[in-house]
Amino acid sequence: MLSMESKDDVVEEEALEEEEEGSQSTAPSTIKSEEEELDLTSRTYKAIVEHGMQGILQSQLWKELNLTSRDGSRLAIRLEKRGMIRREKVLENGRWTYRLYPIRMPIKTASIRNAPCLTCKLAEQCSEDGKISPKTCRMLEDWVRREYSANKVMMKVEAKSS
Repeated sequence: MLSMESKDDVVEEEALEEEEEGSQSTAPSTIKSEEEELDLTSRTYKAIVEHGMQGILQSQLWKELNLTSRDGSRLAIRLEKRGMIRREKVLENGRWTYRLYPIRMPIKTASIRNAPCLTCKLAEQCSEDGKISPKTCRMLEDWVRREYSANKVMMKVEAKSS
């Protein structure tokens, strides 16, 4: 009988072999299954990103997505090969598993949503060395101060709750 560590390693090795064989396969597959696979890969990546830079345990992710460990391992390997995530082997509750981390977090535009430059009537005339400049713009300065104050308060609230 295999130990729990051995079973996980076997599943991981089989998923890796299947992924390698699949990438070399010339057998045609249905468009529907390719679309489903793409959707599942996208959902997997999205779930990893939602957990941020602290990552998520591979076993936890499969439970959230209702996947088998083999399917989950195959998807994680695919995302790792694409350079979208990194997998780090960790010992969790006496068992070896992987923690999955996004390599890059998507850009969030919320921080610039209310920037005055986006609706400024003088934006076309604005330049670094011009008469109208970000260096001397009172509206931009006021906005930066408001954003800084708002984010400072949010950071204090987050720090207190952790």
